[in-house]
Amino acid sequence: MSKFLNKISDITHLHKRAAFSDLPKRIAAKESVFMGIARERYSCRKFKDTPLTQVQIGHILEAARVAPSACNLQPVHVWVVKSEEALTKLKNASAYTYDAPAVFMVGCKPSDAWVRQADGKNGAEVDAAIAGTYIMLEASALGLGSVWVGSFDPAAIKTIFPETADYEIVALFPVGIPAVEDSPNRGKRKPIEEFASEI
Repeated sequence: MSKFLNKISDITHLHKRAAFSDLPKRIAAKESVFMGIARERYSCRKFKDTPLTQVQIGHILEAARVAPSACNLQPVHVWVVKSEEALTKLKNASAYTYDAPAVFMVGCKPSDAWVRQADGKNGAEVDAAIAGTYIMLEASALGLGSVWVGSFDPAAIKTIFPETADYEIVALFPVGIPAVEDSPNRGKRKPIEEFASEI
């Protein structure tokens, strides 16, 4: 190729990059960091007894704190159950703490949440679910395991931990260093054609 054609080719290439017209081609071959974390995360049900560090706990709590909520009303509170005494008490409300070194309890206060005018739907539980999802993803990003636990006795939790009395507990998240490397259900997903539709 002549020097002139080489220059024309270079200019065309630069123009495409400047106009971002080749962006779909550039990003299509590379999966985002988020997708890597999302694919690697799995429901861990066996943990090592190594305690979480305060730095790890801080990062996980910060992830939950910055999670989006409807109208940014943030009707969510997170309790970190980590002392031996508190973890033992929690077992009276749920058989599914999996002996994790820490359990993040996520609650919401419906009276503080956004309410949809059309039908009165309260967004508190959705906001709490988003915060819980951020907890799991940040735990995974830190190399930790987690699992979403919905099987618990809410009344028992309020009795055991009176500080939760004004909240609805939405989920428990046992978190720790995985003692197993995988889950038998990992990667089992509906095909995209069945899962999603364009209308």
